[in-house]
Amino acid sequence: QVQLVESGGGLVQAGDSLRLSCAASGRTASTYLRAYSWFRQAPGKERGFVAAINWLGGSTAAADSVKGRFTISRDSSTNTVYLQMDSLKPEDTAVYYCAVRRDTPSGEIVTSRSRYDYWGQGTKVTVTS
Repeated sequence: QVQLVESGGGLVQAGDSLRLSCAASGRTASTYLRAYSWFRQAPGKERGFVAAINWLGGSTAAADSVKGRFTISRDSSTNTVYLQMDSLKPEDTAVYYCAVRRDTPSGEIVTSRSRYDYWGQGTKVTVTS
């Protein structure tokens, strides 16, 4: 079982930056064979992919809507995944969720919501114009 706790959300103005954190605990059969991802969901909208990282290989990917603005990274010493969010826009307003897929080979990137096994509770990001 894997537990995920997100933090770092808040109320900011357009153009500001935030860094979200996802603290992971617990284990799968292979601790490092995981894909981590950030998804977001605005009220009345579907939960959509934002960015992903493969823990072992460090490969990353990001949705077109956030490329060049958001960066996903990890800190192995603290088992934490980050989402650095720069140049925030009002349309980025949403609850942001951290997710983990177990048993993911090195280098593989997973972007489909249905393929993730564990989810955090979410952290709210509000961007004013």
